Amino acid sequence: MSSESLERIARNKNVARAAARQLSMEQLHKLSEVIDEVIEQKKDEERQRQDEELQKERKRSEILEAISEAGLSVDDLVLDPPRRKRGRPPKNATKA
Repeated sequence: MSSESLERIARNKNVARAAARQLSMEQLHKLSEVIDEVIEQKKDEERQRQDEELQKERKRSEILEAISEAGLSVDDLVLDPPRRKRGRPPKNATKA
């Protein structure tokens, strides 16, 4: 079954019912168990992602606070990037 057909089934209740009619009760229960497991995995992944985002934000706040306590600003830490030469390189520069 392709992901397109799964999406179609998930979006339309009538399509889901039609697909379910082709399965036995045992298969439907097994499908329900598998879907429940997938849902739990997705929830765990989302919780983990949110925890990581929260930790990043805490670290960012701690770093900004430490910078402020040191009497610095973020601009003091950022060095100017090296300037790139504009224009085309000379024709002879590419020949070896």
